[in-house]
Amino acid sequence: MFKYISWLVAAVAIGYGVRLTYSVYKVPDMPKLDLDRWWGQTPRPKEEDTSVRPFKVEFNDTVIVDLKKRIKNRRPLTPPLDGIQSEYGINTVYLENLLTYWSEKYDFKKRAELLNRFPHYKTKIQGLDIQFIRVKPSVKNLKVLPLLVLHGWPSSSKEFDKMIPMLTTPKDGYDFAFEVIAADLPGFGFSEGTSKPGLNPVQIGIIMRNLVKRLGFNKFYVHAGDWGSQAATHMVTIFPDEVMGFHTNMPLSASLKSVLKILLGSLAPSLTGEHYQRLYPLSQLQYIVRESGYFHIMATKPDTLGVSLTDSPTGLAAYITEKMAVGTNREQLDTPHGGLESLELDDVLDTITIQWVNNCAVTSMRVYAEDYFASSPEVHRLHKIPTKVPTAAIKLKHEVMWQPDWVLRDKFPNLVQSTSLDLGGHYAALEIPKVLADDIFAAATKFQKFHQGNV
Repeated sequence: MFKYISWLVAAVAIGYGVRLTYSVYKVPDMPKLDLDRWWGQTPRPKEEDTSVRPFKVEFNDTVIVDLKKRIKNRRPLTPPLDGIQSEYGINTVYLENLLTYWSEKYDFKKRAELLNRFPHYKTKIQGLDIQFIRVKPSVKNLKVLPLLVLHGWPSSSKEFDKMIPMLTTPKDGYDFAFEVIAADLPGFGFSEGTSKPGLNPVQIGIIMRNLVKRLGFNKFYVHAGDWGSQAATHMVTIFPDEVMGFHTNMPLSASLKSVLKILLGSLAPSLTGEHYQRLYPLSQLQYIVRESGYFHIMATKPDTLGVSLTDSPTGLAAYITEKMAVGTNREQLDTPHGGLESLELDDVLDTITIQWVNNCAVTSMRVYAEDYFASSPEVHRLHKIPTKVPTAAIKLKHEVMWQPDWVLRDKFPNLVQSTSLDLGGHYAALEIPKVLADDIFAAATKFQKFHQGNV
């Protein structure tokens, strides 16, 4: 009897093993997607507005006066505990100084002028007014490559204002320059948010692709980070014949296969390749638990959190500053700035001001909920489908997530360039724009060679 029970247990175990292996390695079919889904506040009109309109960034006097009044009339902030800097969150002594600078020394009009040094536009894509920067290079006898660049939370296209001139200026040793389209994701920056549920990174990727097509490009390149990288990852999966190359400073493979490989790799970390110390031992990933509380709140109750952030500029500044600091250098919680010193303060305040002026704290945070707790199966299915688009990854020291190439190739089998650096963080375009731009140029060369070899 015992022998038969043993056989039964073994058979069940083998069956579960086969089933697990099948689910891990099976590549699902591409989901059926509506590439023109309507996200507008009003019903779809018979004739859609396809115009591209000039747009100018403005921080008007009424908004500025109201903002300064709210900061001045704030309640006293609770000081940090004795001996504590930023370990419990924003250091309120540091925050007091930041608020004083924001209300008394930050030049709202000058910062708007700096943002307006690039041509800004708006156009309606699938019912939403999308804002973008478009800069064409002044070149002769050089190829011009269209490059879509996408940001994440809490940013906007402003994140790329230092890097845009570097990408659009001819560079020694290269026979091309980029025409840059830097777009605000829907619900971020100056782009309109939706009143309809379901606007996850898959749908954002479709909107961004349709924006580029609106501008006349049937083939283009993409650089992206954070949520922009997630949207772009889905974009290159859905439109592999349109995206000629994908460069990202936050590369992630999110399939079950990749997760299992990471777990198995922990059994022999030193055999898993260069920089394995960034991933192993897995116990060091406790910082993700420490720093992911904001993620869980935004992925479950963004509207509740948004009430305080849209009503109080002090609260908004504290929240965004603390998260940008940790994303820049999570090892500096023992300092008053918490990791923010690698970024210019005016750049950080530009980001906060743009969120405040456009009242987009809630609409930008909702992407967390749409992707993780309210998304349709399309998100999970697309994560399991590899893309043939040639991909380049730049992996920076303080990025919030790090994966080795042998994991990234589960999603990006044509990983033609991988750069690992001992510097930089999550907001690379603000912190190390030249390093990032140089890596994009190098990647574009490899992208072109890849396609020449596959003609």
